[in-house]
Amino acid sequence: QLQLVESGGGLVQPGGSLRLSCAASGFTLDYYAIGWFRQAPGKEREGVSCSSISGGSTQYADSVKGRFTISRDNAKNTVYLQMNSLKPEDTAVYYCAAFFGVGYLPCTVALYERGTWGQGTQVTVSS
Repeated sequence: QLQLVESGGGLVQPGGSLRLSCAASGFTLDYYAIGWFRQAPGKEREGVSCSSISGGSTQYADSVKGRFTISRDNAKNTVYLQMNSLKPEDTAVYYCAAFFGVGYLPCTVALYERGTWGQGTQVTVSS
């Protein structure tokens, strides 16, 4: 059974940092593009950052560029999202998703909803 499990969320003050992890089981991430998405209360789910299979190509939403970094450790079958300089507007449930595909893939919910999703982890940025 293909499964993704996120961890690392929590409560952090503005300006703080968190590192989210997304561990895969039942399949290897080597052949999957990975995306991080988030959904704030009352808002649609949106793409935050995506990584190609090799990790050589990454995409970021404009709102997180320069603050968030996506990385992957295929040996550990895990993907990470390092989040620095967090802002209250980053508060959301964060999800990781895997999509079996090669080449350029848009970092969109419309694409990844055809893949495998985790259950989400809550990130709250508040003083």
